[in-house]
Amino acid sequence: MAALQVAWSQITQAPLFRLGTTPITIGWMIQVALLLMLVSLFTKGLRQLLKNIILKRLGMSEGTRGAVAILFSWSMGALGYVLVLQAMGLQLESFALVVSGLGVGIGLGLKELTKNWASGLTLLGEQKLKVGDLIEFNNKLGYIQDISIRSTVIRTFRGSELIVPNSELTNRMVENWSYQDCQSRIEIPLKVVPTSDLSVVTEILLAAAFTHSHILRSPPPKVMFQGFQEGSISLELWAWVDRVDQRAGIRSALHFAIAHGLRQHQIQLAPTLPHWVAAESEPSAAEAGAIAPATIPNEPLKDLLRSIDYFQSFTPLEIEFLIQLGYRRQLTTAEILYQQGDGAHEFCIVLRGAIEAIFENQRISRRLFSFTEGEFFGELPLMLNVPYPTTMRAAEPTELFLIHRDGFQLLLNNHPHLLEVISQAMGDRQDVLESYRHHLETVGLLEDSEPKSLMARFQNQLRQWVSHWSA
Repeated sequence: MAALQVAWSQITQAPLFRLGTTPITIGWMIQVALLLMLVSLFTKGLRQLLKNIILKRLGMSEGTRGAVAILFSWSMGALGYVLVLQAMGLQLESFALVVSGLGVGIGLGLKELTKNWASGLTLLGEQKLKVGDLIEFNNKLGYIQDISIRSTVIRTFRGSELIVPNSELTNRMVENWSYQDCQSRIEIPLKVVPTSDLSVVTEILLAAAFTHSHILRSPPPKVMFQGFQEGSISLELWAWVDRVDQRAGIRSALHFAIAHGLRQHQIQLAPTLPHWVAAESEPSAAEAGAIAPATIPNEPLKDLLRSIDYFQSFTPLEIEFLIQLGYRRQLTTAEILYQQGDGAHEFCIVLRGAIEAIFENQRISRRLFSFTEGEFFGELPLMLNVPYPTTMRAAEPTELFLIHRDGFQLLLNNHPHLLEVISQAMGDRQDVLESYRHHLETVGLLEDSEPKSLMARFQNQLRQWVSHWSA
């Protein structure tokens, strides 16, 4: 045993070479390696302590914490390495020239690595991209899972992890869908034969969009006429979705609903798939995704709208424009359109049937008034920005045309004579005014309890809306 100890001592203490005045032995190198490992562990622990505890308590954002923790821990680590080498007797001044020469060579060789480190600090500091953001990079969509000092990990919707050097993210264009919100616009192109009724096609597209729960009402869906192309009419549905990560599923559901509507009205696509349109097979509920295909009645919407008194003066082109402002909705008997207390989002026109207004509380449920074919409602909640004071329920099978808020403003701006129509109708509906007057008094929004003061307020708000839109 003693002989082994002597042999080990001779091996570890035998000088291999000298750095300056310091003899380098195996034992010396083992000690230095262990001390440098301890410094590295200390540096890593310090970084985690700063990022997750100390700087977090100071209220710093995640990106700033990461950048500060990395810079500080690296500085402490570099200082620790220098102190270890000096404590082990290594005089760094004696081979500073050699180290500087090696530094130049290493710097050139590690140019890309250095660039990625600098880019990593930039990403962590600026926070234009953060962990959890949904981004689109190099035609791949995914969530940022981790941002390290050298690279960023993106988890794609295919389930794979994309490891991207940080310099790629700072030097190339990246779409960040989470920078302000996760909203996104999707486009559904469609080409139909020139003989197609565009008002019916427009209704099919808008009905598919408005019946999907993830399609936003503001900005509202719209149909864009893209032009005439190779013996066809090219249209495109624009719709905004609230979750960009669900675009594929929403797009699929819209395609199923549009296909159902085209089949129902025997609208032919141009020119490649005429037989597909005539197919009798229907998609299953599972295939259709989040929505069931919108059933559109056979009677054209343009004919129903033109039969209403205040739209009879509209030209065919103005009727086409009107159809683009809203969508048709069918209600079964006793189906509720708005619950009492719901906010208003649409101007409602009764095409067929009747809508009754029901006042409800803990003791009673009483029918106050109703709206029948050709009448409209919803303008008061839209104008005064108050919830419905009554429940709006279908008294029989009912068909409505619903115009979203922005479309209502645009309609009034383009057809000022409708201001008088709406004002006149409100003047004839004292029961409706009374219900809203009572509601506004209850919530403290109306000081004068006279119905005519509410009427004046409504008319003033109506004109302000139109003048603001025109400006």
